[in-house]
Amino acid sequence: MNPPSPSPVSIHHMLHLWLFLFPVLCVAQTNITVGSSFTAANGNSSMSSWLSPSREFAFGFRSLSNGNNAKDERLFLLSIWYNKIPSETVVWFANGDRPVPENSKLALTSNLGLVLTDPQGEELWKSENILGDVSRAIFNDTGNFVIFDSKSEKLWESFKDPRDTLLPSQTLGKNKLLFSRRSEEIFSRGKFQLRMLDSGDLVLNTINLPSNYANEEYNITKTAGDSNGSASSGKELVFSDSGSLFVSKENGGEVYLSQEKVPLASDFYLRVTLDFDGVLTQYYHPRNSSTDGSWSILWTQPENICSDVVSQGGVGVCGYNSICTLGEHNRPNCGCPDRYTLLDPSDEHGGCVPNFTLSSCSEDEEKQNHGSAEDIYTFVELKNTGFPPSNYAQLGPFPMDECRNSCLHDCMCAVAVLVDGKTCKKKSLPLSNGRFDPRYNWMAMIKVPKSDLPLTPTNDSKFPIPGLKAKEKNPRTWILAGSLLLGTSVFVNILFIGASTLGFCVIYRKKPEKLNPRENLVETNLRCFTYQELFKATDGFKEELGRGAFGIVYKGFIPSDVAVAVKKLTNVFQDKEKEFRTEVNVIGQTHHKNLVRLLGFCDEGQERLLVYEFLSNGTLWSLLFTGESRPSWNQRCQIASAIARGLLYLHEECTMKIVHCDIKPRNILLDEYYNARISDFGLAKLLKMDQSYTLTNIRGTRGYVAPEWFRSLPITAKVDVYSYGVLLLEIICCRSCLGGEMGGERERELLTDWAYDCFVDGKLDALVEGDIEALSEREKLTNLAMVAFWCVQEDPSLRPTMKKVTQMLDGTVEVPVPPCPFAFSSCTTIIPK
Repeated sequence: MNPPSPSPVSIHHMLHLWLFLFPVLCVAQTNITVGSSFTAANGNSSMSSWLSPSREFAFGFRSLSNGNNAKDERLFLLSIWYNKIPSETVVWFANGDRPVPENSKLALTSNLGLVLTDPQGEELWKSENILGDVSRAIFNDTGNFVIFDSKSEKLWESFKDPRDTLLPSQTLGKNKLLFSRRSEEIFSRGKFQLRMLDSGDLVLNTINLPSNYANEEYNITKTAGDSNGSASSGKELVFSDSGSLFVSKENGGEVYLSQEKVPLASDFYLRVTLDFDGVLTQYYHPRNSSTDGSWSILWTQPENICSDVVSQGGVGVCGYNSICTLGEHNRPNCGCPDRYTLLDPSDEHGGCVPNFTLSSCSEDEEKQNHGSAEDIYTFVELKNTGFPPSNYAQLGPFPMDECRNSCLHDCMCAVAVLVDGKTCKKKSLPLSNGRFDPRYNWMAMIKVPKSDLPLTPTNDSKFPIPGLKAKEKNPRTWILAGSLLLGTSVFVNILFIGASTLGFCVIYRKKPEKLNPRENLVETNLRCFTYQELFKATDGFKEELGRGAFGIVYKGFIPSDVAVAVKKLTNVFQDKEKEFRTEVNVIGQTHHKNLVRLLGFCDEGQERLLVYEFLSNGTLWSLLFTGESRPSWNQRCQIASAIARGLLYLHEECTMKIVHCDIKPRNILLDEYYNARISDFGLAKLLKMDQSYTLTNIRGTRGYVAPEWFRSLPITAKVDVYSYGVLLLEIICCRSCLGGEMGGERERELLTDWAYDCFVDGKLDALVEGDIEALSEREKLTNLAMVAFWCVQEDPSLRPTMKKVTQMLDGTVEVPVPPCPFAFSSCTTIIPK
């Protein structure tokens, strides 16, 4: 008996069931129409993102931490991230090298696709290779954003433009790559990349930033075909829907990167990321979890990145002069050897610099005329530590004493490494590929000067405890004081404690509640304004002239219609009173034609305001970088000389030595005749005339900050000389050292590096972009460039004083050809053509 045929009703129900299930069987997606947009806004995610249908992914602006920002404004990253995980892990981003300010906008346009603009409408990023008219876009639950034309052909998709992460169903084709970030929180491009070569091999390698030059591979998945074509080559890297990562071959074969069992994709979020430290990692996270958002690690490659990354011409895993030690999950831990410090305190992978200066060969010879090398240098010894393969000499067989002695008497030698107790390898700075590896019998001997060893006992009677200085914030103070107490009798201790307590009470009772500027600033002849007077003078603080780290500047008019600039210190800075008194006491006593004049102040309740003379032509930054045409060569030379004379006055000619600490174009104002005046002493660090240096927190602005700020070295007036050198190059070239503010291709190159390359290649026309007036005074142009390169020497001792700078600018002393400014560069000094 034949089974009954299905009734029309059951077929009808089945059809309805199929139509209901069809969308579920396809990937859910959010449709985006042309003209749609959103803006970067603090605390309003609905205005700043598009969500995938399941809300598992968001595409929009994410607020960044201050690690991406040298200024105080909050910046945003255009990115895609996991939206349901507390950590909101970023899986794709567009503008890592150039985060945007609040109120920046992303829009889907008909001709360019996605376009990112700043609040002024300047284009900052766009989806590339859009060939056709855009019809729509979709954002689906795989985390992929796709742009289509009217024929539903894909014009662009985020999966084909990856950054540091692959998601399930994503592939990486030939000649495509992933690149690491600079750090966990900084999204600019890092030095590691994963590439699918045209040959079919999948490789990891470092690059030499800021170029894309690829160093030797440190991990290779061999999937290239052989030369006679008998073996199939790799086609693409595939991250399958199930979470497996493999290279698919032309013949259909698969080469898996890991044999680890992958958790079910239905229960876990999965991603593969080339982390900022160079380790390729597969992560997983439960989909339905209320945890803190941390991811678990399934596998990593390579197994030992410290040993695998050895590059002849590259920086290594941890940066120059740094040492790599393998940590948990095959992660590299980077550290500095004793007597070295991080180049950037916020970046432990960025390399180390010595906190001392090795003498030149001529200086060594002179010193040894007054004593032996043993009196000048000693060694820091590190077991199982080496710096392969950067040797300039190899000696053997050579025992340890002879190896040490050879380096001691060799002015070129910074480190000697004894291998297996018999081979001596001598190295000079910078050191690369440093690593600790207990498998190898290495002994690194790092040469350091004895003169830079910890403090010797002081003879200052005010500080009788050995090794201590005035105002030194050091826990040893309490340890030594405690030792003295423990070493005396109980009776003496009681007397000591009682006397200390009584003294503290007396000092505390005598401490003034508050300094009254009306009493303490009489000698400056400044006018003391009331808050109401300045409120009225600025029409309620209506016209803003500019803003900085410590306040906003408004235009105003005091009686007799005298224009003034009123700086209103903000309440958010804990040190504002200190900064206020610094500016009032210091600027009020300075009188020089190249310094902005302080006219008065207000100190009323919580309000702190400063009143300056108003300079009608704004900042040097505006003159150099925002005008339709560059200022004349003669005008630029006059401005450069005026700034130098102002700094000379601050450093050597006023009653108190003043280190400005923040010389930059925005702090140079121009009067009605375009005479340059130095402004904003809010970051100044005061030195008595008999002081040679001070140690303080890092101050200044990115791009203009001298290297010694990052090296725990004494801060002298030479930091202003360095900043002036950068500023002088900007004046010569009419190009900002902060390339991100300028736009265009040239923003990718550091101004100092690019300018020095032009100088040594004799390309002065490129330096001034064919400025006929400047090129007609080629000798003067060359001299100004050489002065700038003397000023930006990484070694502070090589920089001239501002007095010497003004003499070189005036032509009263000859300007010698400067050495290469970059101590950790391979560049050589070449007499310009």
